[in-house]
Amino acid sequence: MKIARLNSEAEIFYSLQGEGARSGTPAVFVRLAGCNLNCSWCDTPYSRGTGIELSVEEVAERITAYACAGLVITGGEPMLQAAELECLLELLPEHIFVEVETNGTIPPTDKLARRVNQWNVSPKLAHSGNKTNTALRTQVLQAFCNTQRAWFKFVVQAEQDWADIARLGLPQERIILMPCATTAQQLITARPLVAELCIRHRVRFGDRLHIALWNDKKGV
Repeated sequence: MKIARLNSEAEIFYSLQGEGARSGTPAVFVRLAGCNLNCSWCDTPYSRGTGIELSVEEVAERITAYACAGLVITGGEPMLQAAELECLLELLPEHIFVEVETNGTIPPTDKLARRVNQWNVSPKLAHSGNKTNTALRTQVLQAFCNTQRAWFKFVVQAEQDWADIARLGLPQERIILMPCATTAQQLITARPLVAELCIRHRVRFGDRLHIALWNDKKGV
């Protein structure tokens, strides 16, 4: 597997889930290298690189060494390594709750759909700088909906973003709106607009806990 390189080390660490429906939950994080999008505000641009090659066995050993019941596979874009991810999850105990963070452009394989407990799908809106026909693939988003294990979290920058979100036709009870921020100060500034949108459209507000706690520090 290709793992993102952070400070010359493979980025596998233990912390708290910072986003989504399980925010605040202890988890082991594995950040995979490589991405098929290029977001202007990406907070982990180094993960687009080639990373560090580790065997699935070594990655599994590092995960289980933390003796934690939560696992977050993030990136980059994890679905670029779907085959390797299938092999990894087969090596892990069934009691581990597996979350996968994905941009929603590559559909889940049958094996992953059965094993992954929660999909944290983050479709990228126009302000990400990606072409809409590349970043928003409605058939793929529907495939994640069909797993009945997906949450859809959107980074929101302006009020008009809601119109683009609404057009996707996703289940309202599964939508999470998050402030566009990469630092604690940006988060403080961006929260009120997103909170107001959540109240108005009756969807969940998603804070960025890791930013609030550790600012822009990586590997935490």
